[in-house]
Amino acid sequence: MKKWIVIAGSVLVVGFVGYQWIPSPLSTQTVSAQVRSAVVQKGTLNINISGSGTVQAVTSYDIKSKFANNEIDEVLAAVGESVKEGDELITFSDGSDPVTSPATGVITSLAVSAGERVTNGQVVAHVTNYNKLQTVVQIDELDIAKIKKKQPVELSINAFPDQVFTGKVAAISDEGTSSNGVSTFAVTIHIDKPDQLKVGMSAEARILTESKKDALYVPLDAVYTSKQEKYVVINSKIAGGTVSGNEKKTVQTGLANEDYVEITKGVTAGETVKLPQLAKASVSTNSSGNNQVSIFGGMGNAGRINRNFSGRGVN
Repeated sequence: MKKWIVIAGSVLVVGFVGYQWIPSPLSTQTVSAQVRSAVVQKGTLNINISGSGTVQAVTSYDIKSKFANNEIDEVLAAVGESVKEGDELITFSDGSDPVTSPATGVITSLAVSAGERVTNGQVVAHVTNYNKLQTVVQIDELDIAKIKKKQPVELSINAFPDQVFTGKVAAISDEGTSSNGVSTFAVTIHIDKPDQLKVGMSAEARILTESKKDALYVPLDAVYTSKQEKYVVINSKIAGGTVSGNEKKTVQTGLANEDYVEITKGVTAGETVKLPQLAKASVSTNSSGNNQVSIFGGMGNAGRINRNFSGRGVN
């Protein structure tokens, strides 16, 4: 009798434990995908090419001795002192021509003193002009042909996040540098008003390569491609703003940047175009009140987004 009682008790315990491991029923609720749209805009569409670099001095020279074994009579400048181009910096005991400053600026280093002897080509001092600053950015080989001298540039400096500085393209390297199979070219940008800037600050440059006024444009992902045809989906509306249906319109595109693409034919300003839906979310709630979120779906079947437009860069 006791043996059957033990067996029966064991069965009840196993059954109870097994019940605890059975997942609680889930109630699933699907959150509808967000409907997205944009208005066809009319305005100036800018095409920019971006590059990063650091702030540098336009003028920065090592000053070298042209004499061998000449004894220095007097050093006429000090570190931190402002000098002008042609100022005497060092004189020699034997009356040789003095060392002069090759540029206007500030003496940032001085490597000799009176009584020492110098060798030909020895660096005796350094001069830097902090009133004229520049940055040198690396531009991809696919974009370098679009860069021209005197093109306007907007500069973002990390140290001044709320300010925009301006400049112009001053020089374009004739030789590129290759890394991992990609070549880049150095582009020098002179900064217009660098009063607050210091050498070594990080800079992001946006070089304006093309601009079009009164252009019609939409977000890039508003344009779809199907069998080499580009089209947008227009949201048709009736009185009260209710959407009555969608109309597919074939379009022709022009300039483009990383955000917008110009529509040269097929739409008018003020029309509303449909954008791809965001991914749908499925929220499941078990009996314990815990939520589980699953992402499914995506762009829908409207077509692939076409990003192969003319122009590169960031607006």
